Amino acid sequence: MNPPSPQHLQLLVTRVMPYGKYKGRVIADLPGNYLNWFAREGFPPGEIGKLLALMQELDHNGLSSLLAPLRKR
Repeated sequence: MNPPSPQHLQLLVTRVMPYGKYKGRVIADLPGNYLNWFAREGFPPGEIGKLLALMQELDHNGLSSLLAPLRKR
């Protein structure tokens, strides 16, 4: 996996989930079990799927706190 771009990291704290149980919630705030469900079942196509996969990777590896400085912008 390529390292995430700063733009992708910023999108994690600004883009909202467009559908499903957590519709309207910022991707960075989605619970780990929901992200893990996507990892097992398959991420959706397109940008939203890429962002969910990136957030799952950060969450799984305990790196979600790296997004804190981006939230303050």
